[in-house]
Parts: sequence; structure tokens; C-alpha cells
Amino acid sequence: MSHTFFIAFSYIVTALVVAGLILRAVIDHRIQVRALADLESRGIGRRSRRG
Repeated sequence: MSHTFFIAFSYIVTALVVAGLILRAVIDHRIQVRALADLESRGIGRRSRRG
């Protein structure tokens, strides 16, 4: 019973860290998509689209 708090706390901290990493990835993805759209609107295309 004495380890229950430690184990629960560890799971909660781990879940918060994983959620934070996922949130950071989602936010960064949105920023990168906006930046790419801005560059393409200026006429700067992606190298991968050159054929």
C-alpha cells in the first residue's frame, strides 16, 4: 500500500509528459504548415515537387 502513491504519481507524470510532447508536435506541425503555405504563396515551391 505504501508504494501505491508513488506508482500512481509516476503514471500521472508520464501521461502528462507524453500529452505535452504530443501537443508540442501538433502545434509545431501547424506552424510548419502555415510557414510552408506562406512560402508557396510567395512563389517558393518545394524541391520534392520538381519533376
